[in-house]
Amino acid sequence: MFSKVLIANRGEIALRILRACKELGIQTVAVHSTIDENAMHVKLADESVCIGPNPATESYLNIPSILAACEITGAEAVHPGYGFLSENARFARILEEHKISFIGPSAEHISIMGDKIEAKNTALKLGIPCVPGSDGAVNSESEAKKIAKEIGYPVLVKAASGGGGRGMKLAMNEKELDTALATARSEAKAAFGHDAVYLEKYLLKPRHIEVQIIGDGKGNGVHLGTRDCSLQRRHQKIWEEALAPSLSVEETNKIGEICAKAVRKLKYSGAGTFEFLYENGEFYFIEMNTRLQVEHPVSERITNIDIVYEQIRVAAGEELSIKQNEVTFWGHAIEVRINAEDPETFMPSPGLIKHYHPAGGVGVRVDAAVYQGYKIPPFYDSLIGKLIVHGRTRNEAIMRLRRALDEFVVDGVKTTLPLFQRLIEEPEIISGDYDIHWLEKYLANKE
Repeated sequence: MFSKVLIANRGEIALRILRACKELGIQTVAVHSTIDENAMHVKLADESVCIGPNPATESYLNIPSILAACEITGAEAVHPGYGFLSENARFARILEEHKISFIGPSAEHISIMGDKIEAKNTALKLGIPCVPGSDGAVNSESEAKKIAKEIGYPVLVKAASGGGGRGMKLAMNEKELDTALATARSEAKAAFGHDAVYLEKYLLKPRHIEVQIIGDGKGNGVHLGTRDCSLQRRHQKIWEEALAPSLSVEETNKIGEICAKAVRKLKYSGAGTFEFLYENGEFYFIEMNTRLQVEHPVSERITNIDIVYEQIRVAAGEELSIKQNEVTFWGHAIEVRINAEDPETFMPSPGLIKHYHPAGGVGVRVDAAVYQGYKIPPFYDSLIGKLIVHGRTRNEAIMRLRRALDEFVVDGVKTTLPLFQRLIEEPEIISGDYDIHWLEKYLANKE
């Protein structure tokens, strides 16, 4: 096991990793930008190193500075959390060259799954069902039109790299395809450095289903069930549930085992997530995230398995501590992401937290790294924290979430708490009858 781990992240995920390390008896190193010197994970870490000024490009994305922090402190491993360098294959390779362990999958697996075209081809070889679309990047408008005609409109033009909705454009017909191609390529070039795009069939009312997996790189791998992440705004998830309420036990076990078999065959190491669109009883692979997900706590709550703990163990060369027949699912969990944003316009709302009182009680977990008197900086993601509830049934979890939202207090900045208080009263939310387009339509009707 490692004796010292450097946490190359900030906010709630840095604190989440720090806590797991402490429970494993591992010394921790927090790196931070100048403005984050009073962050909670910095205060609680055994050591801290300032790695640069406020912009992420000069601090949390500054590979030489992170390497220097490893050298100074003698850290044996780096946990990247999510975002920033968590899916950067070059970073993983550089750490390996410096004999520092990357707490995540191999650079090769990050590269394969980071390119969405290569990821789709790999998924097909592993027997994972995929969305109909182009076999690779489309190189001309005529080729795109030919493929679109074959799979049928509407189609999505998607950047081969990246995510978060950038480089993704919808074409309802051939007339719209030329504009969609040009816009997607332009966005992809600006955001990811190259303009390769591909085509996928656009499903009309799908749900977004994820399968959480963990592998140890030795041929062992398990799935921790499904999550439903269909409530999204501009392709950004805001509400996640486990197990996915729209799936039967048989469907959950079937898609879970398909993903677990793929992990074993790949000899994948660490945590990861297979993401699917689900419609009319069919699953369609869209991508794999080779890192810890923001929504991992709901999978932890229904399985009682610490995913970060397992990540660290397998990165240290140990085998998984669990087998598939030991994974059991109990109850239902829901997570909502509380952001420092205006709940109507979604504009960021950085500033001083004057009063802070997180919800508590039976079945309630809050993953956050803020405190009363903390000043939310304007330079990073607006996530304040995650409210996770667990109940014996989905209805019990819904009632617990309603109660917890009423208890939660964050004063001084605007937050998305009022949005969730509205959503929890909507009949479609209570019944679970929604798809990936539901929230956009709901917000549009409220304007």
